[in-house]
Amino acid sequence: RKFTYSRTFECSATSAAPSTSDSNSQKKSEKKPQNNRRRKAAGEGTLEEIRAGRIAKAEELREAGLNPYAYSFENSVSTAELQEKYAYLEDGEEVSDEDAKMVGVRGRVTARRVFGKLAFCSLQDESGSIQLYIDKQKLNESDPQAFYQMKNLMDVGDIVGARGSIKKTDKGELSINVATFEVLTKSLLPLPDKFHGLQDIEKRYRQRYVDLIVTPGVRDVLRARARITSLIRRKLEAQDFLEMETPVLETCAGGADARPFVTHHNALDRRMTLRIATELHLKRLIVGGFERVFEIGRIFRNEGISTRHNPEFTSVEVYQAYGDMSSMLSLTESLVVDAAREVCGTLEVDYQGMQLDFNPPFRRESMAGLVEQATGVDFKSPSLAGDLEAAKAAAVKVLEEKKCNIGGVAKAPSVGHVLNEVFEEVVESSLLQPTFVLEHPLEISPLAKPHRSVPGSAERFELFIAGRELANSFSELTDPVDQRARLEAQVATHAALGGGKEGKDDQGYDVDVDEDFLTALEYGMPPTGGMGMGVDRLVMLLTDSASIRDVIAFPVLKSQ
Repeated sequence: RKFTYSRTFECSATSAAPSTSDSNSQKKSEKKPQNNRRRKAAGEGTLEEIRAGRIAKAEELREAGLNPYAYSFENSVSTAELQEKYAYLEDGEEVSDEDAKMVGVRGRVTARRVFGKLAFCSLQDESGSIQLYIDKQKLNESDPQAFYQMKNLMDVGDIVGARGSIKKTDKGELSINVATFEVLTKSLLPLPDKFHGLQDIEKRYRQRYVDLIVTPGVRDVLRARARITSLIRRKLEAQDFLEMETPVLETCAGGADARPFVTHHNALDRRMTLRIATELHLKRLIVGGFERVFEIGRIFRNEGISTRHNPEFTSVEVYQAYGDMSSMLSLTESLVVDAAREVCGTLEVDYQGMQLDFNPPFRRESMAGLVEQATGVDFKSPSLAGDLEAAKAAAVKVLEEKKCNIGGVAKAPSVGHVLNEVFEEVVESSLLQPTFVLEHPLEISPLAKPHRSVPGSAERFELFIAGRELANSFSELTDPVDQRARLEAQVATHAALGGGKEGKDDQGYDVDVDEDFLTALEYGMPPTGGMGMGVDRLVMLLTDSASIRDVIAFPVLKSQ
């Protein structure tokens, strides 16, 4: 199928008049090619026609001795700097300062209007935009063909450079009164209509480079992401944490229970996986004598795609020797608070119609306590804590009353797993304000130390905001014998639950015991607090982004 493109935000008042030949036959023979030329000049026609027309314009620039794909454009300033510096100008005033008589700007043309011997272009760079005020007489002083080339060989979407003086038009628009002008990069494809932009969400993600040009706010989100990542790094380094890099390719996927991406190393003839966490290698570094380490890195999990999940995502994991869960709780809270203040300028942040209050201290509640508040069932009571079937029956009753999924309860191998299922189905989505959930069941926390004062629980917290998990932390398990027993139990439980199969045709995936990690623990790891946080989800919260794909420059998408 061919689609007709029309750049409605480029208009010209100087289109050529139609031919008026006396010969009817000549009219008929000339009508079609003249119409085609006019449509191409106006940026209309099929995509193939527009592209061919722009290639021809690039060639015409070459024939005129100009390079449509320049090497550089020196001595230019940002549009934001000019807007700030010359905001004082009155309407109709032009700067007479010698330093401002030949200011250089460069960027992409996003709109163009030609009225006889006068043209106006909107030029956009990374910092903002400014108007180019182009007077034929002034522009042609440098080159008699300059105005013709600007009018006929430049299109919306081209990247250009211009130099001239600063003025504010009678209508109050800060402008460059252009003296010289050049095409730096000739675009071959048209930008979307400015009034509609990229309305297809999938296309926005798939052609992010166009989305960044035409959709307001997209670049601001990615700038905020960079600021958040930079802040996390600076804050950790200020506290003497050392940034490390650990392997992406692993022989044993560990640190989480998740389906890995599997690949094959040809030279070694060896099955390998992409990492599902950075945890176990960072702990090896603690064993080796580093006392404070962190990594901001990509994680890969071969699982579902949703507004909250992308197969590759960014986490920050932090480990502090001689610390514990409490050390990590304070650190996590301060990181989130400082990020909110850095990006939003306030600790009261709007997110998808709700106001989030990041003022510390955050709420702290036990998992069992939250479940009891929501359901009236105390899974820590003597009647349920030691009776799996009774706990399952109580959970099924509650979940059915609340019309929640009961499938996970039926497969739960322990009361701790039952408690966690009820928490995830009933409580998790209700935790809108920042809340530290404490005292997780030991059975679902294979890498955490037992709680020193609450039997059956782990020294662990998860931070929930807006109904989703943001961070997870342990007092890390350092007993190698206990760690082996728990990892082996995790493997057995995974196999008993079907090996992670998600359907009758799914082969599931293996969970292995990382023997090298256990060997490292046997050399001795000091008491350690560890924490992992999802950077993408933090960016979502602080940029009011509904989907994780909005905060990742190039998210994974279904094939077309």
